[in-house]
Amino acid sequence: MTETAPVRPIRRHTSAWPWAVAATAFVTLLGASGFRSAPGVFIDPLHAEFGWSTATISSAVSLNLLLYGVVSPFAAALMERFGMRRVVSIALVLVAAGSGLTVFMGEVWQLVLLWGVLIGVGTGSMALAFVAVVTGRWFVRRRGLVSGVLTAAQAAGGLVFLPLMASLAGSVGWRGASLLIAAGALLVVPLVLLFLRDRPADVGTVAHGADPGEEPPEEVVVGGAFRRTLTVLRDAARTGTFWLLAGGFAICGATTVGLLNTHFVPAAHEHGMPATTAAGLLAVVGVFDVVGTIASGWFTDRVDPRKLLAAYYVLRGASLAFLPFLLAPTAAPPLWAFIVFYGLDWVATVPPTVALCRERFGSRAPIVFGWVFAAHQIGSAIAAVGAGLIRDVTGTYDGAWWSAGALCVVAAGLSLAVRRELASVR
Repeated sequence: MTETAPVRPIRRHTSAWPWAVAATAFVTLLGASGFRSAPGVFIDPLHAEFGWSTATISSAVSLNLLLYGVVSPFAAALMERFGMRRVVSIALVLVAAGSGLTVFMGEVWQLVLLWGVLIGVGTGSMALAFVAVVTGRWFVRRRGLVSGVLTAAQAAGGLVFLPLMASLAGSVGWRGASLLIAAGALLVVPLVLLFLRDRPADVGTVAHGADPGEEPPEEVVVGGAFRRTLTVLRDAARTGTFWLLAGGFAICGATTVGLLNTHFVPAAHEHGMPATTAAGLLAVVGVFDVVGTIASGWFTDRVDPRKLLAAYYVLRGASLAFLPFLLAPTAAPPLWAFIVFYGLDWVATVPPTVALCRERFGSRAPIVFGWVFAAHQIGSAIAAVGAGLIRDVTGTYDGAWWSAGALCVVAAGLSLAVRRELASVR
């Protein structure tokens, strides 16, 4: 008689595993965001010690931001092939190496290699495409809400880590702060190994909200991850949906990270506001960003994602169009209203965009969203340069704010033009 291996019984969606995986992903994304943004507080100490120019130091940060976006779709493909635990664990080790080894650096190329390449690749492997992988595999019900919560972790990371990093850089020096980042990244690795599981079937359960046998079979992946990533891009690029989502998300990046995050402080300072006050207002934007993103995830489970995106972009565009009239030496109530309103809308676009990618591209959605997110980073880079050029040519940032407002109207139109259809690109 031939003995058969026991089959692990499949439990219904009451299992705690989806929430354990989501909680682990939250901690990982929170740390990745903090690790990525921390080098910003080291610019002045590095300039003081090594004499490197701000532009030279910023080049490493720029490479970090670029890789953060470009690596994302490849990381999603690697997660398909090798699993989330392996990819995320290696990414955390890269971040730890990149941050820890900076204490020994003395040349610019070492700064670019460690800050730009290692930390850029490491944090890019834990970017928003990771959110799409977790929610796509582990959640059927409340997928939008979980997307919002995990996206909020990205927004909150800087708020949690930057004040601590700035304090340490001023008290014990930038080397001590770098070592703390390295230790923090390594401490997350055991948590990932223990609680981050690749698929519900690995632990004998199903995605939250699904019943046994309800979930569609996953696509069989063959070939290398690099080829897989480019193949998915090729197939997705043949659809209008991809270009509509990528175009809208590029404008999203241009009107947030590229414009406001880069140029709000100098623009406010030109109107007589102290730079410290302007930076504090940006921190408040981050606080309301967490609230808005979680709320957006809740709405995504209940409202047409296209209409949500259109509403977000129109409201953002209107707020940016009024900003030149609100800037003043002090933070008056109208400017506070802008800060609160704009903060609620900052990355609220992520959950509905992830939902549309999942609906249209099925099991390929995490990789497709990785490419859409890369467009976001490209838009950020273009806006960062473009707004500076507008300021140099016209002598004011007003044209940048108004141009961004007009672009948001375009993004709203692109979002409404997306056709809702079940996954057809396989």
